[in-house]
Amino acid sequence: MTTTELAAGFVDKVLGAQSTFRAVMEAMARPGRIQRISVEAGTPAPLMHASAALALTLFDHDTPIWLDDAIAADGTVAQWLKFHTGAPLTDDPSTAAFVLIGDGSALLPLERFALGTPEYPDRSTTLIIQVQALGSGDGFRLRGPGIDGETLLQASLQPADLFDRLSINAALFPRGVDVVLVNGDQVVAIPRTTRLSRGS
Repeated sequence: MTTTELAAGFVDKVLGAQSTFRAVMEAMARPGRIQRISVEAGTPAPLMHASAALALTLFDHDTPIWLDDAIAADGTVAQWLKFHTGAPLTDDPSTAAFVLIGDGSALLPLERFALGTPEYPDRSTTLIIQVQALGSGDGFRLRGPGIDGETLLQASLQPADLFDRLSINAALFPRGVDVVLVNGDQVVAIPRTTRLSRGS
């Protein structure tokens, strides 16, 4: 595949990145609330629109990226990321600043990713996980900073026990992983400070 065949990046690079950055910061500040990323951007399959916009905004030559098999399958996304972001790909998930997960059912144990250190808790991995639905599906209760009491998130997730797995964040804090769930143009952030339980 040549670069002329690659999907485009943002239609407007500056405005696209600014709008996407505001959306993801809003998502992080208000865990469990759905935000929309509506900027125009090329989206190479199998990435969803919001995943592509996040990559164009957050990835650069200083952020190693790990792709799961579903995203890495034919090499298209890897070429697109290299061309548009310059971000290096890594085969070792424990060295990745970000990971892109297209098939949550095959998600590695969270301990395989970077969890940060007590001195540098920010040196951890942010997982961008594409899911089947946000706003419908199983109910989950979220508590923590940015949430007034608690909030309810409905989502169809793979792996189904993702939020159970994220309980490691409570034991590791301030270390841990941050998660951004993506469906189409929707994003929901689950920072490491968020505590989760099932409930409709």
